[in-house]
This record gives sequence, structure tokens and C-alpha cells, in this order.
Amino acid sequence: MSLSAQKPLLILQTGHAPEPIRAVHGNFPQMFIRQGNIDSQQLAIVDLPAGERPASPQHYAGAVITGSRSMVTEHLDWSEYAADWIRQAMLIDLPMLGACYGHQLMAYALGGEVDYHPQGIEVGTEEIELLPAAQQDPLISTLPARFSANLIHLQSVIQPPACATVLARSAHDAHQILRYGRNAISTQFHPEFSAAVMKTYLPWLAQQTAESSVDYHHKLQSVTDTPLSQGLLLHFVASVGKQQALAG
Repeated sequence: MSLSAQKPLLILQTGHAPEPIRAVHGNFPQMFIRQGNIDSQQLAIVDLPAGERPASPQHYAGAVITGSRSMVTEHLDWSEYAADWIRQAMLIDLPMLGACYGHQLMAYALGGEVDYHPQGIEVGTEEIELLPAAQQDPLISTLPARFSANLIHLQSVIQPPACATVLARSAHDAHQILRYGRNAISTQFHPEFSAAVMKTYLPWLAQQTAESSVDYHHKLQSVTDTPLSQGLLLHFVASVGKQQALAG
């Protein structure tokens, strides 16, 4: 994938992967770069929790908003800043893709409600089901009615914003993909997580939650690569490049 030199693709980094995962797979931006086949020469990475701040949205070809171990309901200063940035980006129809925390942050920024899921954590490789509205969506309509994706989240979009269309769900979470206008979309699942990443995460999670009701060993046996959810990321990145080429 090649983006115009005029404007980079922005990765808004909202957190850091745990050290055991970073040591093997890199941090969250590196996962997006690898799984999204992103040209690192046409990329800007802004680490929000570290105090970095992006330029105004018009300086970028598009934005990817990563996951985080923080919670949107903590209303951290950098997160509230990012929510305002997202609102500004929507005003100029900037292409945006949020994943996990990024998904929740986009929904919150645009008027939705985010909170802990009543049934607790959703984790592992799980099935995503498209809803009827997905049939006409430019990014999602190429996906089959059901496909697998990798997930780790405690909080969810409890109530989508009024401007959003719900495109997919899982058995656990009713709001797996949201569309906000022509160019902005978000996923509760992680299109940037390969099976290898998930297989590193699950033992780490099991160590953090010794009394959890989740059978992490069973989850580990069920992990697979998720090329269709990865394809959504690839298609988004390609669409940003295409829009840049047309604009140039």
C-alpha cells in the first residue's frame, strides 16, 4: 500500500501492549502496520498517553485509533482530547478506523454510551455476524454473513450514538461494527491481532486473572488466524490510499 507523500496516515496510539506481548509482536502500532500492510514511510504515530498530540485532522490522509488497557469511562485527559479530535475529524469527513478502545472512544465522542459489559470479558477467537445494514456498506458488504475475529475487551458500546449504524454483532456484544457517516467506521474486535498475537495474550491474561471464570486453556485451543477481519483493515488502508490518489 502506498499513500501520497502529501499527507500521512495517522495511528492514534491510545495505549501500550503488555511487555510480554511487545517483546514478541511489537506494540499496537506495529501490529496495525504488519496486519494492514501499511507503508511506514507514509505514516505518523502519535502516542497519546505519553503526552504526544496530533496535528489538526486536515493534516492526515486518515486515522487509525488503537486499543488500550485504559477504560473510556476513566475520562483521562488524553482520551478526552482524542474524543474532541475525533469530533473535529468528523467535520471534515476524515477516513477513520477505530478498534476496541478506538471503537468505544469514537462511539463516546459522537454521543454514544460506553461502560463495562454486564456479562464481563469477551476474549478469544469468536464469531461475528453481519446485520442487514452491512449489505450496502462499502467496506463490510464484501464479508460473508459470519466470520471469525479476535477480541479482548471488558467495556463495550452500550448505546451507539444516534449518527451510527450497527453493522455487526457477536453472541456477547450487540455492537461489533459501527459506521459513522461516509468515511468513519469502528470495530469492537481487533483486526490487527493475528493468531500468534492472540496465543501470546491468552496465557498472559490467565496469569492476571487467576480466579476468572474464563477457561483460557479452552480459548487457547480455539484460536485461529482471522483473515476476513484482517481484510477489513486492509480494505480500509487501501481505501485511504485511493482517496489520496484521487485527491492528488
